[in-house]
Amino acid sequence: MKTPDGAVELRELVLPVLANHHGTLFAGHGLQLLAKAAFLSARGLAQREVVMAGVTGVDFLAPVGVGQQLLLRAWVSRVGRSSMTVCVTGLGDLPGIPAEEVLKGVFEMVAVDSAGRPAPIDRSYLNPETQT
Repeated sequence: MKTPDGAVELRELVLPVLANHHGTLFAGHGLQLLAKAAFLSARGLAQREVVMAGVTGVDFLAPVGVGQQLLLRAWVSRVGRSSMTVCVTGLGDLPGIPAEEVLKGVFEMVAVDSAGRPAPIDRSYLNPETQT
């Protein structure tokens, strides 16, 4: 199986500074981590700067406690002329406990030029399945 276009993986440790008053990952920090993974995935595929145009949806599926590792996986699921859809999933785990999906989101990203205007994505090297 081929790795999806623009695929990235990030690992984060949930430290107390990222937690809310319940001792779990604060949703705002979770959203920031999802957005970071989406940005890196889109920029890697586009091979140019990108901006976020929208968030289609974000789900917080389970609490992520302090001390848990968060594995974020992002991949580009759709490529348009200058836009991309990036899917991100987050798995939380502790040593000896199976990882479970705790976060997920779908982001719309746009490749931009130096003036911040939408710019075409070079599609010549992409998987034919991801092109629309």
